Amino acid sequence: MAINLTKNNFNEVVKDSDQPVLIDFYADWCGPCRMASKFVEEISQEYKDKVKVCKVNVDEEEELAREFKVSSIPTFVMIKDNAVKARRTGFAGKGSLIDMLEA
Repeated sequence: MAINLTKNNFNEVVKDSDQPVLIDFYADWCGPCRMASKFVEEISQEYKDKVKVCKVNVDEEEELAREFKVSSIPTFVMIKDNAVKARRTGFAGKGSLIDMLEA
């Protein structure tokens, strides 16, 4: 299951991670976000030993969304070694998300 990421647990989950982190910025009212959510959850299970998968509700965590300059959702950000390695805005299928992880 994906980790609910907030400004309060960001350092613990992302900055202190020895694994890559995939962050899904979404909103409950966003249709494409809901469609991609299924793939995000599948990936969180399939890659649980290799990647941390997190979700950020942009309506509840506006500060994190601003920090990552999220202006459209869904936005997916891949972080490794405390640096953004990949970013994608708009609906992403499972294959596209896996490509981000494996790049």
